[in-house]
Amino acid sequence: LDTRVAPKHAEKALLIMDSIKSSLLIVAGLLLSYGITMSSGLSTISRRRYLQWQTGGCIATATTTALSNPSVAQAANLKSRTEGYAVQHTEREWAYILSGAQYNILRKGGTERQKSSILNTYTTENVGSYVCAGCNTPLFTSADKFSSGTGWPSFSTALQGVEEEELDPIRATLDGKEVRCAICGGHLGDLFNDGWIYRGTSAAKTGKRYCIDGAALIFKPEDGGEDVFGDLPPPNRVIKYEQSMYRGA
Repeated sequence: LDTRVAPKHAEKALLIMDSIKSSLLIVAGLLLSYGITMSSGLSTISRRRYLQWQTGGCIATATTTALSNPSVAQAANLKSRTEGYAVQHTEREWAYILSGAQYNILRKGGTERQKSSILNTYTTENVGSYVCAGCNTPLFTSADKFSSGTGWPSFSTALQGVEEEELDPIRATLDGKEVRCAICGGHLGDLFNDGWIYRGTSAAKTGKRYCIDGAALIFKPEDGGEDVFGDLPPPNRVIKYEQSMYRGA
């Protein structure tokens, strides 16, 4: 009997156990970094996390954040939505000016349900511009809109009216960053550097994907037609707007 057989099997067993332990640590880091919480049997997850699950970015983020402090690595943008912006109102005034869905997104940093905005169905054939629902600042053009399949209106580039969160390149690539209206500070959505995934679209050229909440926008047709408010649901669909998901801001 070869006495070296048992040690070899023992060594393999140890390697397998180490592998399992590493996998469990990564899963634990994944759950922490993705901010998954359970309440009444329902899970709450931010749009950034959801989209990373869809694109596979969760693996990279989990590996990184499992080795660091998740609460620090995934801190929300703490910059005021009022101070320093040209257009300002009290929260009570904003609540009066905006619809419930608009207020939840623009002023509270909320996230609308997927495919809940009529503007998600719009394409480059709907020629015009997309402005802020809070102050009418031009933000995007129809020429830069593309279909990402995520359920939220997506654009490959933005106009000067869009403000991007100041974030280091590594975190911005792994986790995306917030975009706001540069005039009123309203939350619009998130910017991801995964445009290259969408081959054949304008995003593949810029490498960027502005994932925007439709309710934060108003579409103004170039031909002078009636404005289309993004907090309206798609045709033949009823959407109950409620506080369903948050990015934590």
